[in-house]
Amino acid sequence: MHRILRLAFIVIVSFGGGLQAFAQGLDELPPDIAAFYQGLDAEQPVAPSAYRDFKPRKGPPWTIGYASSYAGNTYRAAAMDRLMNKLLPAYKAAGLVSDVIVTQSNLNDATQIQQIRQLVDQGADAIILCCSNPVALNKAVEYAYKKGVLVVSWSGYLTSPYAINTSANYTDGGYQVAKQLIEEAGGKGNFLLVSGIPGAASSESFDNGARKALAEFPDAKLVGQVAGNWTDQIAQTEVQKWLATNSIDLAGIITQGAQENGVLKAVLQSGRKVMPMSQTGEAGAACYMKKNPDWLKYAFHMWPPADEMELGFNVLIRTLEGQGPKVQSVIRSVYRVSAADYTAKISNDCSFDDPSYVEPGIQDWFPSDRAAGYFLRPSDPLTWKPGN
Repeated sequence: MHRILRLAFIVIVSFGGGLQAFAQGLDELPPDIAAFYQGLDAEQPVAPSAYRDFKPRKGPPWTIGYASSYAGNTYRAAAMDRLMNKLLPAYKAAGLVSDVIVTQSNLNDATQIQQIRQLVDQGADAIILCCSNPVALNKAVEYAYKKGVLVVSWSGYLTSPYAINTSANYTDGGYQVAKQLIEEAGGKGNFLLVSGIPGAASSESFDNGARKALAEFPDAKLVGQVAGNWTDQIAQTEVQKWLATNSIDLAGIITQGAQENGVLKAVLQSGRKVMPMSQTGEAGAACYMKKNPDWLKYAFHMWPPADEMELGFNVLIRTLEGQGPKVQSVIRSVYRVSAADYTAKISNDCSFDDPSYVEPGIQDWFPSDRAAGYFLRPSDPLTWKPGN
């Protein structure tokens, strides 16, 4: 349905006098940034942003609501740490943010909807939220918009025209990660897919990209799929159960991030030889890479939790400042790094239990000069002053 609506939008603007409106979206992005959108999930909205000329209800300092859907994994903990211990103090000192109010819905859409509405009613000037079902929150987002409250989704997307989405290109990322792994496994064999949270936009996007890659290798076969819920303990349990009940030889395991440690532990405890596994962030698995240099040639920066949170928060503040996002979804590409470069930040006395993350750093993930390309009136968000 969303594909049909997108095609209808193109037809309307092309033949109904709205060509300028269509040109306002992706066509305004610099070519290097526009390239990040290739292979994007077809459901993810890329129309011109509803916040191009947005003005908040009042000037700074602003109150920000964080409507989180889950707090039970190391990924969310790393993001929360960046938000509360780096971003909040910095933007408080700049006189731009007064407070961040955090809610947790524990993967319950109805609870998250209620919490979004409560944050609006309690006076939040903007809301940042994470990793939700792409359609379930749309009515709550519309409620916020009509009350003059900005909504930004990080690490995933919402289909509402009243939200700004910020993330890497997860569909293309899933494709690149799976393709690289299949090639490292010799281009053939049986593969297990360890998904994230079923129904979450970023999880579904990754899986769709991974299946696209698998389809390009006639001798590669997907023989199983489990959900790790982006949580090491859950991923470890689910992979252990699968390995115990399936004697099939695996050429590799394609796994989403925030659960590589658990997947690796499951294989180590199974007694099987450790096969190639995709790597996109967890330091414990990166430690195994460092101590076993022949295991994998490459890893990926795809969803570094703290850097992704900072990307979303940066976009939120810029929009409150009136910088005018050009398009509904602010997308960046994933990128591949050599095993040596990936593990360079890991110490020689590292541990397979390390719950931290290998992050590229915000100056690589969303540097200011690149961020400017997504906005009509770009300015450094920390040094911006009313009237700029």
